[in-house]
Amino acid sequence: MAHLHITSWVIAFVLVGLVTMFSRKGSEKAAKISHMILRLFYLLILYSGGSLFASYAEYGPLIIIKLLVGLWTIASMEMVAVKYKKKKPTGIWWAQLAIAGIIAIILGFGFLPAGILPA
Repeated sequence: MAHLHITSWVIAFVLVGLVTMFSRKGSEKAAKISHMILRLFYLLILYSGGSLFASYAEYGPLIIIKLLVGLWTIASMEMVAVKYKKKKPTGIWWAQLAIAGIIAIILGFGFLPAGILPA
């Protein structure tokens, strides 16, 4: 399940970039399609993340923090996409996306079993 989760959030990050790029170029139809696909990937992230959450329950508070940071990342992605399409300021949301994304990656790869650091 970790492979599905990692693949889903990597594609979601790419799709956020595509939504903003299409919105910037004025291609509203492509931006809307990309945004809808991005929302489908949110569901994949939530499904696979929920499965990982259930299997890592013994990690106690760490897995709960990871869950909350992951939800923060998804919320930041959505706000970047929506605000960019509406031509509103997105600077604070980009900053939150960067911070939440980095924290989520550090927690996921650094401290949980599917990570790269030894336990």
